[in-house]
Amino acid sequence: MRPFTFERAAAPEQAVDAFAAHPHARYLAGGTNLVDLMKLGVERPEHLIDVSGLALDQVETTPEGGLRAGANVRNSDLAAHPAVRRAYPGLSQALLAGASGQLRNVATTGGNLLQRTRCPFFQDTSTPCNKREPGTGCSAREAASRDMAVLGHSAACVATHPSDMAVALAALDAKVEVLGPEGPRTVPVTGFHRLPGDSPERDTVLAPGELITHVTLPPLPEGARSGYLKARDRASYAFALASAAAVLVLDGDGGIRHASLAFGGLAHRPWRATAAEEALRGAPATPESYARAAEAELAAAEPLSENGFKVPLARGLAVRLLTTLAQSPDESPDDSFADSPDGA
Repeated sequence: MRPFTFERAAAPEQAVDAFAAHPHARYLAGGTNLVDLMKLGVERPEHLIDVSGLALDQVETTPEGGLRAGANVRNSDLAAHPAVRRAYPGLSQALLAGASGQLRNVATTGGNLLQRTRCPFFQDTSTPCNKREPGTGCSAREAASRDMAVLGHSAACVATHPSDMAVALAALDAKVEVLGPEGPRTVPVTGFHRLPGDSPERDTVLAPGELITHVTLPPLPEGARSGYLKARDRASYAFALASAAAVLVLDGDGGIRHASLAFGGLAHRPWRATAAEEALRGAPATPESYARAAEAELAAAEPLSENGFKVPLARGLAVRLLTTLAQSPDESPDDSFADSPDGA
């Protein structure tokens, strides 16, 4: 047993103050990732601050016409929310593609963003891992690299970020509201997670003690369609080998007026495909355009010994997703891209 102390916060400000008093603390909400890592010995907090009871469990419309979801909104509730299904079906699809129904009933919006990599070497405390113990080395780089990154990795770390939801949020230009010792601030989702560089132990740009309070979605352009598509080893409860989230707006002549694209399963963070977006802007809405755009983005890929297949897989996902969005009317999340009875 590894002893730790525990307290429940009654307000976000109280949680932040409690963290300041316990520098080796962790916030606990759904616990679907943190508790597992504690059992494995990867996480060893001296103090847990329970934030699951904070009044951050509502989805509200913003004055601009977007949505604002509290950090404690459960993944299942966010996926099923009528406003999300209607205006942001890609987000609902991504949430339903993550984990199992039981876990989605417990996991929170804030916790989903903060989940850590499922790299087996990170989770195995008997192996060297720079993310778990800086300076010890990266066991994955020359070993079982099939599930590892092909974009943005470094000599220090080749792990991938596991979240499906975060990939959709990146394509939707969402923002993360946080509260910390210095007060509140807002961070774009696209800048929230870090690439590994020489400090892979730092997953996000959060400062010590900062607490996620909300995620805000801007209104999408008129006529926008969004979607999420995921490739995995089995139909349920498996992390992405590669995934794609997109928002697409066509003009009246069959050209692309707006496109945003993000990949999952390819990098240490959700990968916003800015080169692909530039190639899509103003191009005809054809599979050939989508393929050229994806290739422009994936040209920077540096596959490892066992994961070169991820490059054509990601390209194919992007082409399929964009083709479907261009050809189909808006559909509910459990119609277009669901690949199992429970949407998992």
